[in-house]
Amino acid sequence: MDPKELLARYFGFTTFRPGQREVMSALWRHKAALAVFPTGGGKSLCYQLPALMFDGVTLVVSPLIALMKDQIDFLRSRGVAAARLDSSQDAEAAGAVRDDLRSGKLKLLYVAPERFNNERFLALMQGVKVALFAVDEAHCISEWGHNFRPDYLKLAEAARTLQAERVLALTATATPAVVRDICAGFAIPPDAAVVTGFYRPNLDVHTTAVTPARRDAVLLDRLRTRPPGSAIVYVTLQKTAERVAAQLAEAGLPAQPYHAGMDDEARTRVQEWWMASDRGIVVATIAFGMGIDKFDVRYIYHYNLPKGLESYSQEIGRAGRDGQPALVELLACPEDVPTLENFAYGDTPTDAALDGLLQELLTAGPEFAVSLYELSGRHDLRLLVLRTALTYLELLGVLRQGTPYFAGYEVRPLVALDDIFAKFPGEPGKFLATLLQKARHGRTWHGITPETMAATLRQPRGRIVKALEVLEERGLCEVRASDVRQRYYRQHAEEDAIALRDALMTRFAKRETQEVARVGQMLELAAHAGCQVNALVGYFGEVRTAPCGHCTFCRTGTPLALPSAPSQVSWPAGVDEENVHALRAAHPQALGHPRQLARFLCGLSSPALTRAKLTRHPAFATLEAHRFHDVLAWCTALR
Repeated sequence: MDPKELLARYFGFTTFRPGQREVMSALWRHKAALAVFPTGGGKSLCYQLPALMFDGVTLVVSPLIALMKDQIDFLRSRGVAAARLDSSQDAEAAGAVRDDLRSGKLKLLYVAPERFNNERFLALMQGVKVALFAVDEAHCISEWGHNFRPDYLKLAEAARTLQAERVLALTATATPAVVRDICAGFAIPPDAAVVTGFYRPNLDVHTTAVTPARRDAVLLDRLRTRPPGSAIVYVTLQKTAERVAAQLAEAGLPAQPYHAGMDDEARTRVQEWWMASDRGIVVATIAFGMGIDKFDVRYIYHYNLPKGLESYSQEIGRAGRDGQPALVELLACPEDVPTLENFAYGDTPTDAALDGLLQELLTAGPEFAVSLYELSGRHDLRLLVLRTALTYLELLGVLRQGTPYFAGYEVRPLVALDDIFAKFPGEPGKFLATLLQKARHGRTWHGITPETMAATLRQPRGRIVKALEVLEERGLCEVRASDVRQRYYRQHAEEDAIALRDALMTRFAKRETQEVARVGQMLELAAHAGCQVNALVGYFGEVRTAPCGHCTFCRTGTPLALPSAPSQVSWPAGVDEENVHALRAAHPQALGHPRQLARFLCGLSSPALTRAKLTRHPAFATLEAHRFHDVLAWCTALR
């Protein structure tokens, strides 16, 4: 069918947006494409429409559950068979999706990147024809991008393993260097990269210099005096979201907080309230907004500095997606810098943690399997930092990742056991009877460890896992997997552990430097002596010669004078060496290294701090307003 007919029938549009036709043409011509469109620029249509034209399923990989739910609801309302697989679904819902996938009924299946670490999902996809492998937020593949996610580096290999006929990468934020990384990672020809530009003529871009003492009053004044409209106020910390939302509500404004510390039900309630409102104000951390299709956002305020130009561009891009005028305002305060920098410093591991990690990995044998959660805890590395370190070891040729598997399963029979066995005559029924009889019996769930059971029954592990899948597929048992283990293979018999530690530290230090520099770039943009909008889009490679006319510099002709941040915040009287020494002596595993202690004082959590319950200690985050390097120097000098 003609694409324009499908566009009208299923999506109600008569014309394509800029770049959409070019992306689809590249998918036909090159079987690969990259779409770099601004937020709200119509990226999703670039895989939704082709999904209706290709024979097979379109697999959409996205970290945004909100996006999955919204798009699936929309597609189903238009008669398109779409579904998702994620950990929030119950057994019945997940089973129905699997059945539709196997039968060929599904046209689009949405999954998170982590789904490819699931052996049951990989087994499910065997034999399924993948017409298009679409990867949203594709900038996450770039090691030097603003939101590197190690799982994204595996997606290109996953597409090859699944023999996907076409690959599409999509993002709203990519510098020229990141575009090159995406194209290289997914084998996309350079002329199949479609970049439509980042300039938004309908956004009125304001920048206001504030001090911490004046910021609340400025925000309240803006929200009170401007015409009502749907708004987002972005903040850095969860506690700031709670405080600012409460203050606005007390002033009579319709405001509610949103952050990752709230439970799912509360976040859903706030999101649905805001989506339905034409004047609701949500005060949110960056956990809010990604993947949400609300076109009439009239205002976006940055109460705190964003963590970089990529984040800023993406966040202000959520305003005015209907093409109507919208206002975005940055309340620029240099005193936000230490908090933002500290997040970057907190991701840099200690040399001792990397030494311990390498010692374990390099003595585990030529092939081994580990629980990343347990490994994270043993070496006091946050899970994302650990995944990044393991990915670096793969890039350095030290390790090769194998197929993950689950070390444990739980089975709940849904019918009488004798009825189950009767459905499998002969040896298969006897095998199932033995398997379930030797399982660890609970009140309703039976525990099975495939490795142990394989040795006990003298059967291949694969047969045990397959038997559990068959019981679930036939509706005889509910099966849930747990304790994922990641397989790795050593590439060389001998490695220089010290050289590897140094190579890892160099990579982490480079990334830390880049993240800190991104914070500085936000202040540079705020005080830029020229068109701020042109400077922002120029960062992403878009060249504009004419001033925009709708940023603060263009309106005033004067660069913004930012207030000077104090060179050193006064040292709190409650932090003294005697107290710190006592705390370190009581918790040497969590606070023994100066960087561990600095993270504790700056309010940056880690597995060891959580395990020791030190994130609840009164001294936790005492120095969060200080620059991490100053705190680290103080901790290093302690005797």
